[in-house]
Amino acid sequence: MRKWSLKKVLKEIITTLLLLFIISFVVNYIRKPNLNQDELTQYILKYKEENKPLVVHFWGIWCPTCKLEASNIEKISKEYNVITIAVRSGADKTIESFMKSHNLTYQVINDKHGDLAKKFGIEIYPTTLIYDKDGNLKFTEVGYTTTVGLQARLELSN
Repeated sequence: MRKWSLKKVLKEIITTLLLLFIISFVVNYIRKPNLNQDELTQYILKYKEENKPLVVHFWGIWCPTCKLEASNIEKISKEYNVITIAVRSGADKTIESFMKSHNLTYQVINDKHGDLAKKFGIEIYPTTLIYDKDGNLKFTEVGYTTTVGLQARLELSN
């Protein structure tokens, strides 16, 4: 019978976390959208605050993963410039009701028919784009992202 020491347990945990990080990175790279970069950048820069990184988050109220991630986006929006685009999520009142019932206060653009998402090549939700303070796209995250993961990417974008 194998005896587990604290050192071995910690090594296994770190190895597992590292493996999950690598797998997540590979999956994210494979699922990365084929963005219409120039057009998206021009559109997004209208909303960007000067000298601050920008988070652009495509989501939908119909998306279970987006609902799980909403509180992470909310936390980030308290410190950073965040614009979210609610894709095919219904009327403005439906989105307002969702936001209110989940105590969310971040800025939302209603992409009622998915035209913006289609125009910019977003097909998987949630998709989060992180721009540096100069408006250059630095990170694309597809799927669930933790608050810590978002903060780390934003710090790297400063």
